[in-house]
Amino acid sequence: MELVVAGHRCHLGTGGQPWQRGDSSAPPLLLIHGAANDGDAWQRVAGGLAAAGCRVLAPDLPGHGRSAGPPLASIDALADWLPALLDAAGIDRAVLVGHSMGSLVALAGAARHPQRCSGLALLGTSVPMPVADALLGRAASAPDSVYRMMTEYSLTPRFLLHGGGGHGIWGPGVNLAIMRRSPRGVLAIDLANCNDYLHGLEAAARVSCPTLLLTARRDRMTPRRNLPPLQAALRHARYVEIADCGHAMMNEKPQAVIDELLAFLPLVSAAATVAPSAANAPGR
Repeated sequence: MELVVAGHRCHLGTGGQPWQRGDSSAPPLLLIHGAANDGDAWQRVAGGLAAAGCRVLAPDLPGHGRSAGPPLASIDALADWLPALLDAAGIDRAVLVGHSMGSLVALAGAARHPQRCSGLALLGTSVPMPVADALLGRAASAPDSVYRMMTEYSLTPRFLLHGGGGHGIWGPGVNLAIMRRSPRGVLAIDLANCNDYLHGLEAAARVSCPTLLLTARRDRMTPRRNLPPLQAALRHARYVEIADCGHAMMNEKPQAVIDELLAFLPLVSAAATVAPSAANAPGR
């Protein structure tokens, strides 16, 4: 599916289901990918969510994958792009689901545009999300070496050794192939965006919607030891850990990701039911 967002063509995945504007049968989920990725990083998760009856949109961010326009050069700029995407898709409010860099975009979007966010799910996140200077330099001069390193560090040794995926699919190759088709220069911009986003804890303190922190026990990119400050800053956070899984959880353990997101959605629906009642309570 394609939409025009902020004057540029945007490609979106829908989990294999047709998208209908104005459909309110289920809360929509907006799946936001990580650095040098595109919406196909969510392919297996999006398909599972759609099969479970969810309405799903997995966009290629500007300048990524098959979306046109320049890549945006800050997390806040990407967060401010989200309302334009929701407008183009005919969505008032969505559950923002972000992975890695996408988790920062989702967090900033929930803080900056709370009226457009009904729930927030942060997968493989760290706030802040520093990137080593050497890695930033190599992202510009030798991106393929960084793609290979990110693939290795995003997956557990067992998954790398046995291939994962099943049915003849080499699981690690999925990660690598998506990054290798990324337009020139995108990796360096994305990693700089992660490194430069320094007010994430302040943003987290402004988030009022239900939040899921979904981490992987063997994540070497955004290790779970980094999460306590973010957990403390968020008001309504639920923490869940996936065992025997690395950073690229949508590839390594897609069904676990699907299950945890489905378990989180009733909390979003309950909060949406309580909010109007509280607003109409006496003395309000």
